[in-house]
Amino acid sequence: MDKNAILPESGLVGRIARKAVAEREAEYAGEVRRLLDAALDQVRRGGPNARPRVADIVAAAGLSNDAFYRHFRSKDALMAAVLADGAERLADYVAHRMSKESRPEDRVRSWVAAILAQAEKASAADTRAVLHQTGALGADLVSGQTGSAPQRLAVLLHGPFGELGVRDPRYCAGLLAYAMVGKLSEYLWADIEPTPGEVERLADFCLSAATAEAGHGREQGGP
Repeated sequence: MDKNAILPESGLVGRIARKAVAEREAEYAGEVRRLLDAALDQVRRGGPNARPRVADIVAAAGLSNDAFYRHFRSKDALMAAVLADGAERLADYVAHRMSKESRPEDRVRSWVAAILAQAEKASAADTRAVLHQTGALGADLVSGQTGSAPQRLAVLLHGPFGELGVRDPRYCAGLLAYAMVGKLSEYLWADIEPTPGEVERLADFCLSAATAEAGHGREQGGP
C-alpha cells in the first residue's frame, strides 16, 4: 500500500473532522433557507411586477454577497429554487391532509382538495407572483424535471391507488398529477377560486380513472 495514500481518519481525529463538516453543512443549510425565505418575502411584498435585486434579497436575509453566490449562480437560480421549494412544501401539505383519512377513496379526494386549495385567495397571489418572477422557469411547475410538482404529488397517490386495485399506480398517478397541476395553473392565472362543486367533480374524475384502470387490469388478467 502506498504510504502516502490518504485514508479515512478514525478515533478522535475523525470525530473532530466529521463534527466540523456537520457544523458547516448546518450553517450552509441555514443560509440557503434564509435566502429562500427572503426571496419569497421580497416577491410577496413587491407583487408580480416587482423585480427584487440580489442586493435586496441578501440584505433581507442578513447575509453577504459571498454567501449568496456560494449557493446560487444568479437570481434566476435562486428563484428556480424558490419554485422548487414551493413544490416540496405543497407535497408536504397534501401528504399531511391525506394522512387524516383512512379510506383510499377519501385520501384521493383529500389529495385533490389540498392541491386546489392553492388557488384560494390566501395563497394564490404569492404563487402567481413567484411564477411571474421565474418567467420561463415557471414551466417547472408542470415540467417533467425530477422533483417537479407533478412528480412529487403523483407519488402520494401510489398507496391509495394500490389499495384500490389499480394495475399500474405509478402510470395512473402520474397522468392525474399532471392533469391536476395543469388545472391548478388555470385557476391561478385566471385568478379564479374553484367552487366546492368543481373540487368534487375533479375528485370524482380521479376516482373514476382509478376504477377504470383497475377494471382494465382485471380484464387483462392482472391481479
